Amino acid sequence: MKPAVLPGANRALALLLAINLFCYLDRYILAAIIPAIKLEFLPGDPDANGKAGLLTTAFLLSYMLMAPLFGWLADRYSRWPLIGLSVALWSIASGVTGFASTFLMLLATRIFLGIGEAGYGPAAPTIISDLYPAEKRGRVLAWFFMAIPVGSALGYAFGGVINHFWGWRWAFFLVAPPGLLLAFLCAKMKEPRRAGSTGSKPRAADYLALFKIPSLISNIAAQTAMTFAIGGLSVWAPTYIHETRGLPLAQVDLIFGGILVVAGLTSTLLGGMLGDKLKARFPGSYFLVSGSGMLLGFPATIAMLFTPFPVAWIFVFLAMFFLFLNIGPSNTAIANVTPPAMRASAFALNILIIHALGDALSPWLIGWIKDHYTWNAAFFTVSLVMLVAGIIWLLGIRGYVRDNAAAEAEENRAFTDSSDPLKATV
Repeated sequence: MKPAVLPGANRALALLLAINLFCYLDRYILAAIIPAIKLEFLPGDPDANGKAGLLTTAFLLSYMLMAPLFGWLADRYSRWPLIGLSVALWSIASGVTGFASTFLMLLATRIFLGIGEAGYGPAAPTIISDLYPAEKRGRVLAWFFMAIPVGSALGYAFGGVINHFWGWRWAFFLVAPPGLLLAFLCAKMKEPRRAGSTGSKPRAADYLALFKIPSLISNIAAQTAMTFAIGGLSVWAPTYIHETRGLPLAQVDLIFGGILVVAGLTSTLLGGMLGDKLKARFPGSYFLVSGSGMLLGFPATIAMLFTPFPVAWIFVFLAMFFLFLNIGPSNTAIANVTPPAMRASAFALNILIIHALGDALSPWLIGWIKDHYTWNAAFFTVSLVMLVAGIIWLLGIRGYVRDNAAAEAEENRAFTDSSDPLKATV
């Protein structure tokens, strides 16, 4: 019989959650200070918004391109040292950002930030999946992924406040020491046994088999559309509100950050709990919750564009709430349909595709649309992509049910064989 929760699971979850919070805080400091960056490095440039968007694109390109390599390493070697080195690298890159004297130096530091996060992103969810059983996985991964909205919001608020009082450079200086401390703590952690793994290393054919899991592919496609939307909205919403509605940037950063914390936290946790609770009655609950959230987020985003402030803040809240409802369920679905020995590579594949076709493009594209058309046209594009994501998830429910059942049967067989001394010696 499989243990409910392995020893040290909650300690590992707490550390990974803290690291994930700093991961997204580091990412979204930049979004809070884009006007300051444009003023210092791109004054009078007619393409300033598009170029500023490239800072996020540079980070995401390095992140997504390096993720498959680190996913391959995480499937074969101890994951905690890999995570510790990655956290140290991105913390140093964040601190060095504060010394940037040219726009090209900013681009370079964002590239190294992406390399560091690529070593962490594929490995962390697999450790959690190994420590907790499938029936609790949705809720636990929701706690882990709630760092996305909360950390992002902290990045907005922290970046905005520090920029207002001491300048944007200090925002990057101050996040480096805590990150290095978290990297040190990773050295104290013990590697968990990979759930359901026989100990054999995956072969090339095993990786190719990932592309033959229909629900994994549809999930990645939907997450790509969602990531496009969340990337465009999160990077440009504060600047849009500041420039078109005339609200002070520091005020916008604080309010938007507060909304992101409350909406993102409650939505991410609710999505994970709903996915687990509904699973007994609706085996495709993780896809159902994810798709429903995106369909509800579509009209909320449209309403935000045509409603005067302060009432428009209500629709900003609803858009962010429904946008984050899928985070726990959709990532749980990845873990639930892939073999344990290849989960890190499955998450790495997801990282590569959703960022290559999602938020690596959307910050630049939304900035370009604004430079050549209007803010409304830019954010209408975001809302339309949300609609596409919802439809893909709902259409993929049947495929997920089949793939999940097959993966659970395989994992249970592997666990039974590894627990039986006679079978284990065959």
